[in-house]
Amino acid sequence: MRLSAHSRNGALLLLPLLALAQPLGLHRKGELWEKDFYGVAPLTRRIRVNAHGPVTLEAGISSNISYTIRVSVRARTESEARSVMQRYLVRAERIGDTTVITAPNGPVVSTVIVKAPRVDAAAISTSDGAIEASGVDGNLNADTGGGELVIDRIRGDCKLTTQGGDVRVGTIGGGLRCSTGAGKITAGVIKGEAVMETVGGDISATEIKGPVRAQTGGGGIHIVRAGGGVNASTVGGPIVVEHAGGLVVARNMAGPVQVGAAGGVQCESGSGGIRLTNIAGPMRVSTSLGNIVASLLGSKLSDSFLATANGDITVLIPSNVGVNIHAQNELADTMRRIFSEYNSITVRRQGRQLIADGQVNGGGPLLQISATAGTIFIKKQ
Repeated sequence: MRLSAHSRNGALLLLPLLALAQPLGLHRKGELWEKDFYGVAPLTRRIRVNAHGPVTLEAGISSNISYTIRVSVRARTESEARSVMQRYLVRAERIGDTTVITAPNGPVVSTVIVKAPRVDAAAISTSDGAIEASGVDGNLNADTGGGELVIDRIRGDCKLTTQGGDVRVGTIGGGLRCSTGAGKITAGVIKGEAVMETVGGDISATEIKGPVRAQTGGGGIHIVRAGGGVNASTVGGPIVVEHAGGLVVARNMAGPVQVGAAGGVQCESGSGGIRLTNIAGPMRVSTSLGNIVASLLGSKLSDSFLATANGDITVLIPSNVGVNIHAQNELADTMRRIFSEYNSITVRRQGRQLIADGQVNGGGPLLQISATAGTIFIKKQ
């Protein structure tokens, strides 16, 4: 059947919307047979990659959207491998305002590499394998059924998910939401807020301009600097927040907590010492087993509470910070279980308890200190 001129023109208009990958020669590598598919995809400012193996996206480095897909199959003979490869079809098409590259599933292992000019948004989804992405001008969504995520130089928000594997993030211009079923999370500079979750593994971040929520089922958490508050929780491992612009909320079932500077602290620890320095706001701190050391800053200090069931408590008070002290030691075998460098604080026995009250540096917000076994130290700084 011959096409009319109108029909032929219509068919020609469809050609830029769909590109089929061109295969290179089949070659053997060990027990596998490999073939490379390559092509140039329709040019848009948005990219989606659907794959079933490792994916690499490098944006902002070329004048067009090109891709190479290496396919590997285990076969006894070349003809058997060729038969499998012939049924493998890579598609690159334009759907709306998005370029979609699809490497289908099958009895093969595929590795996808995409190079693109500047793009406003990107989405990558693979059933299994690592994902690397960089240079996206806008938002990035990336998820894998299992594999490492390596992300850098994304100017928008990032949403990253892996069912199992490490997450390594460099510089993100927006916010970050990432989760992994098992693996560590490492972040560099995040210019928005950050939510980082792992079932098991360490979490560390260098600088996050906004608030932070970090949660791990087992591992340490280390936040160097956060522009807002920090909410950190772990079943076991140290929590370290060097500097936070807001309130630090820390929950640790079995491990120490250290806060270098913050606008306030709320901390619960099942077992582990707690060290707080330069705390400018309210403190609500308790541990079942471990020592507490707290250094007050005082610019926004308000009523606070420190308690340990088994351990010592040391409070360091600068000369420019005024507080009212109420301290009690539940099982005091000696009067030395509450020690104060301030003459304004009086210590008295009440049954098996020791009670200490008084004003420091003229008084101010109430600081309550409670120990069940151990010693309370109230010192000058």
